Amino acid sequence: MNDQFYRMKRMPPYVIAEVNAMRHAARLAGQDIIDLGMGNPDQPPPSHVIDKLCEVASKPDAHGYSQSKGIPGLRRAQAGYYERRFGVELDPESEVVVTMGSKEGLSSLATAIIAPGDVVLAPNPSYPIHTFGFIIAGATIRSVPTTPDEQYWLSLERAMNFTVPRPSVLVVSYPSNPTAEVVDLAFYERLVAWARENQVWVVSDLAYSELYFDGKPTPSIMQVEGAKDVAIEFTSMSKTYSMAGWRMGFAVGNRQLIAALTRVKSYLDYGAFTPVQAAACAALNGPQDIVEANRQLYHKRRDVMVEAFGRAGWDIPPPPASMFAWAPLPPALREMGSLEFSKQLLTQAQVAVAPGVGYGENGEGYVRIAMVENEQRLRQAARNVKRYLQSLGINSSAA
Repeated sequence: MNDQFYRMKRMPPYVIAEVNAMRHAARLAGQDIIDLGMGNPDQPPPSHVIDKLCEVASKPDAHGYSQSKGIPGLRRAQAGYYERRFGVELDPESEVVVTMGSKEGLSSLATAIIAPGDVVLAPNPSYPIHTFGFIIAGATIRSVPTTPDEQYWLSLERAMNFTVPRPSVLVVSYPSNPTAEVVDLAFYERLVAWARENQVWVVSDLAYSELYFDGKPTPSIMQVEGAKDVAIEFTSMSKTYSMAGWRMGFAVGNRQLIAALTRVKSYLDYGAFTPVQAAACAALNGPQDIVEANRQLYHKRRDVMVEAFGRAGWDIPPPPASMFAWAPLPPALREMGSLEFSKQLLTQAQVAVAPGVGYGENGEGYVRIAMVENEQRLRQAARNVKRYLQSLGINSSAA
């Protein structure tokens, strides 16, 4: 009966879930699966953050309903982060709202600003919420490239000239999930000018703001003069502080969009558990050692993975940021497709990855590899992959 529901009919089966189910079954059967599929951090949060959670949770008055928009101290802490990191001033009252992770924030924003039939420009490939958050709200998606080259701008121009109704929202996400591509401040300057000229809202997902490599910090769209006129930006504590399960995120920027998001959230939730919000304050305001430590951790894993998989016969471009690598299928197996390749990698090499087609049809021919296992396990994964490729008669030169 579920296929009769309007929104269920607009949502195809979640391709990545198919591989996840196979991984779960394999583990239940006792197989040692090296899971590089889900971007689930394997490190704990800082001890002082956990201590703050326990301290506040022990207070008798900390267990009632919290504030949907976030406690004032947490909104101030997020404003402080933007000032320190990007040199951007934010009003904690009108330009910051706390979300239960960026995923919830994006879907709640879509509910707030989308009318049935509105057209949203979203990258393809992209993280599923960047499209389906708006599809669930009733929007029609028009895809634009993820790679931020001149073809990207031509696609935006075509979309505005030939789409009816004209698009009202553009989603961007750099560092990209899944492709790990990055942009510079000049890209955002051009984007803000384009959005103002075309009267389009820009929704920026900056979830991987601190996982940049090679000494090149990622910029924020909010650094551009006039960005607050057209843009809202989401960040998350999941990867920066290894707090994925805590579901702590933020939206900042345009006051009209923040007000709409805040109002919808006030109907949907009572905010995150107060001790979690207090602990998030401790993370943002306290020692920032973990931020650099996590950056170095993923940087080292990236180098190990690229080197080990390359020796195994699978050349993977080193990602400039994020916790993911966007890996083209070995040329000899390209016709197999990303879903079948992911299934075979799981069953034959005991390595789980995410099929690129799960992020949009333009993701076909790739898989996303999450660097969420330690260096020893990454090397083991490479050995397993090498055996699999060799079993197919593929060596380094052929792969």
